[in-house]
Amino acid sequence: MSQEPAADPLADAVLAARLFALAPQRFGGLVLRGDSPARAALVAALGAALPLRRLPGHVDDARLIGGIDLAASLAAGRPVEAAGLIAEAAGGALVAGMAERMEGAVAGRLAQARDAGKAALVLLDDSADPEEAPPACLTERLAFSCNLAAVRAWEALTLPPPPGSLAAVAPLTAEDRAALAAAAAALGVESLRALLFAEAAALGLAALEGRELAGRADLAAAVRLVLAPRATRLPPAEAPEAPPEPPEPPPPDGAPEEQAESEAAQPPEPELADMLIDAARAAIPADLLARLAAGAAPRRAAGSGTGQKRKGALRGKPLGVRPGLPRGGQRLTLIDSLRAAVPWQRLRRAETGAPTDGPILMRKADLRVRRFEERAARVTIFVVDASGSAAAARLADAKGAVELLLAQAYVTRSQVALVAFRGTGAEVLLPPTRSLTRARRLLAALPGGGGTPLAQGLAAARELAEAVTARGHSAALVILTDGRANIAADGTPGRVQARADAEAAARAIAARAIEALVIDISARPGPEGAALAEALGGRFLALPRADARMLKAAINAAQPIGAAA
Repeated sequence: MSQEPAADPLADAVLAARLFALAPQRFGGLVLRGDSPARAALVAALGAALPLRRLPGHVDDARLIGGIDLAASLAAGRPVEAAGLIAEAAGGALVAGMAERMEGAVAGRLAQARDAGKAALVLLDDSADPEEAPPACLTERLAFSCNLAAVRAWEALTLPPPPGSLAAVAPLTAEDRAALAAAAAALGVESLRALLFAEAAALGLAALEGRELAGRADLAAAVRLVLAPRATRLPPAEAPEAPPEPPEPPPPDGAPEEQAESEAAQPPEPELADMLIDAARAAIPADLLARLAAGAAPRRAAGSGTGQKRKGALRGKPLGVRPGLPRGGQRLTLIDSLRAAVPWQRLRRAETGAPTDGPILMRKADLRVRRFEERAARVTIFVVDASGSAAAARLADAKGAVELLLAQAYVTRSQVALVAFRGTGAEVLLPPTRSLTRARRLLAALPGGGGTPLAQGLAAARELAEAVTARGHSAALVILTDGRANIAADGTPGRVQARADAEAAARAIAARAIEALVIDISARPGPEGAALAEALGGRFLALPRADARMLKAAINAAQPIGAAA
């Protein structure tokens, strides 16, 4: 296979935007990752080619899909429908900023509209974490994904009008479709939509050049634009060189020797599927290439790690309205109640004989209440085994991990606590806090050594977690131990009783559905840690050479520990 040159992210993004402007409904839209001047210039150029409408961050159903125009209905005395943003963006596209934070309900509405051919989308992805992304139900339905985060050179961009259309280009041959399918299989792309987008992109590239047939270069560019960003594995390595073939017989008498020599000098044309795979390999983004090379398929984070989401009645992020009575602290939303009642006014006036210019007739079923969603603060409780000769190493690593987590506490709204157990008891050394200064002061001189009262440590952690939960927060336990208990719950030595007491304490934690992660950082992890995690109903990690940064990375990677998506 030949080595393809690396792709230019900005040039590919401009090409994807031109294809999208050529047939918005056919391609569905594009995802533009990375908040940069180049992305702003590209969106501006796209706005000059297509009518764009901005999608508010907390749009409700009435504004998104339309509903009753209350003011016009009251003035006209009859229901007057108001168009939603999806209808207003007909012929153009909706632009959604910070699409990685889009609510699932809004994404579902847009996916339905996309399937019905009613909405084209431009999703602006501002996330810094490669694991975050806009909702998969939308990105699956959009042809292109472009990463402009690393683009620094840019200038004012324009999208020239295309000289042709997709309808003017001849369909791909069976051989071309088979080559696209082979490239998708080599990249681990299983979506049929991706293949259809790649075929449309090849036709669109030919249309942009005013040609009636799509060539090899069009197919390679389509693979680069559509399939490469969706790759879930690296293409197979190059096959070993085949043994040399026997020399061909001399040309027949009368054939010009010059023609035979020129034909022998020309290298054989590479297989179309191999050429497309080479093009895809060169176009895989650097961050995705590194993860695929390490054998890790793309993964999307399950949650933001900032605590559980809870439905509330009075505060938080507003959600959609629902029928109901304003009781239990729930708020009545008057506008939505009137909007629900207006369509029935003519029928109700005819039933009751009320005058047409009388007051609005309301029913119990018209009442609407608004729901809110607030995110509970997350408290990560470190439960550290401070016993034995390994106490100094465990405590040092725990201190470092606590400080690293507290450094990001103001971003994630999280708190950290520390419980240590040694000798014959356990102690809450650091109550839940977000103060890095306070934590450093209390963690400066922690004691260590002695026996392993694991049951008492788990009991103290459970009591602290219950207190945290009672205050409306979400609690998660991170337990640093090898699980080898030798002090029973009553403080007496004995491994058999200590093990039974520790198992009982672990099952008490599991019964209260408290999230737990057991990390064994001893030099030689044994089966006791995994057994403890099983009794807790939690997860287990063996990190014999862990340091503070590895512990912090493991805790963040163990989502949904203490957080719900």
